[in-house]
Amino acid sequence: MPHSSRRAVITVATAVVALVTVSACDDGSDKSAPAAAVQVAGVTVNKDQALHDTLPSAIKKSGTVRVATDVPYAPFELFVSEGGKEITGLDYDLGQAIGAKLGVNFDFTPQKFDGIVPALQAGKFDAAMSAITDNKDRQKVVDFVDYSQSGSGVLVAKGNPKKITTLTDLCGSPVGVQAATNQLKLLTATQADCTAAGKPKIAISTFPKDSDAQLALRSGKVVADVLTKPAAGWTAKTADDGKAFELVEDSKAPGGYNASPNGIAVSKKLPELTEAVQKALQALIDDGTAAKIFDKYGVASIAVKEATRNAAVD
Repeated sequence: MPHSSRRAVITVATAVVALVTVSACDDGSDKSAPAAAVQVAGVTVNKDQALHDTLPSAIKKSGTVRVATDVPYAPFELFVSEGGKEITGLDYDLGQAIGAKLGVNFDFTPQKFDGIVPALQAGKFDAAMSAITDNKDRQKVVDFVDYSQSGSGVLVAKGNPKKITTLTDLCGSPVGVQAATNQLKLLTATQADCTAAGKPKIAISTFPKDSDAQLALRSGKVVADVLTKPAAGWTAKTADDGKAFELVEDSKAPGGYNASPNGIAVSKKLPELTEAVQKALQALIDDGTAAKIFDKYGVASIAVKEATRNAAVD
């Protein structure tokens, strides 16, 4: 899911995750100290001393990984309250869990998306978590630890009255989509599949904003809304307390259609941090913590089973 094309933002307040910060001293010794357990998505995450010991010395001394993020972009990044500054969201929760596992604080700071990679290169941040697509061009200047794979998803009315399970089930029906998006390109490309299957083409209705497409879905003017799968999952979970919409799960495209990996970007100057983050993430995947975090935000299907590194598909 290319972050540069994502901006169907849904601003929703959600519960704040408790974050226990790490104490520090000024004597030049290891300042991180044993981190207290952190509660994330109902799970207690404890420090792994062996992983902590592999961190770069500067991070062990400061007790902090400086993380850039572009807020808001639901469900990955959100402000706890509209107009506030406190951050939450899938990336934030996962960052707190990784930090707790490593025994350091993942300190998130808002940063405009197009400035994130340059800021990493300049040493202003150590890492970035902001639904960033892992691609080969970005790999030239940062390393990625991939934690999700997401593409386009299909949002339907609660109960899925038209029994839509695949993209070709949309053939012959009116479907909403935001204009000038990858999702519109996806629907346009699907028209050939409809013709090949002997079905009528999709009646595509474009809207200036995805929220307009959602209104059309609510009113029955369209049978589905195609948008990024994470946004679709979050909308299904939160709109009218989960009573308005449903996310279609296609077993052949668990991460969404045309899915690409999203990664935690880490400065190439900190290879030890990249390795430590990868191992911490894998531990959270193995013990089920990561799955609970993704499920909290309605996007369990975009989670990966293995914490890969630099797994771009472009």
